[in-house]
Amino acid sequence: MDEPILSLEERAAINAGRWFNTLSPSLRHDILRGAYVRRFKDGELICARGDPPEEWMACAKGAVKVSSTSLSGKQITLNYVEPGIWFGDVAIFDGERRTHDVYAHGDSTILCVSVHDFKKILATHPELYEAVLRLHARRIRQLYGLVEDLNTLPLRARLAKQLLHLLRSYGIASLNHGTEMRIGLQLAQEELAQLLGASRQRVNQELKAMERDEVIRIEPGGLVVRNREALMHIITSDH
Repeated sequence: MDEPILSLEERAAINAGRWFNTLSPSLRHDILRGAYVRRFKDGELICARGDPPEEWMACAKGAVKVSSTSLSGKQITLNYVEPGIWFGDVAIFDGERRTHDVYAHGDSTILCVSVHDFKKILATHPELYEAVLRLHARRIRQLYGLVEDLNTLPLRARLAKQLLHLLRSYGIASLNHGTEMRIGLQLAQEELAQLLGASRQRVNQELKAMERDEVIRIEPGGLVVRNREALMHIITSDH
């Protein structure tokens, strides 16, 4: 059964979101006051492609996997939404149906605002219009950046950039090795390959090469970054 309120850790993740943190205190208050909490187990469907837009959502714990299904029936992972990130507003604004399937990746907590309450908040706080425009502009910049990287960077550099992004979002300091950090989001190599637009075999080869160079360490529980500076060097040297 869903807990009616966010835990202190989940509330902190929402408040720490870079976009949410720019909103006025009164707007943040009204969003949180009108929101409700849904909790999902790993792999549970949050919303499906073709669903009508019923909620504006934010990840408060865990991760949200955004995926699509190819004509052959294969599921393709497009993105992972980390704690503090809001999503689902595009379909609310254009009135169309959801464009992708959204699943919980790991046990996840989602903060939800109904469409009705979202529109009430918009009517009360005109600043939300500009704020959502900024949110969309950031997504467009990220999308263009991904397309540019796909066309200009070799796989090794794209992989290094993705690992640094995951480290910023899900990095956990190692207790035994002060300079090492574990990526807390567990991804299968196939899922990582889909994010990079490459085959699992090629990604595996690059990961093994990074492990030989002592940049990362591959463990059963996920990836450990041993040398962040080396990842950054891979990106800059491959431009």
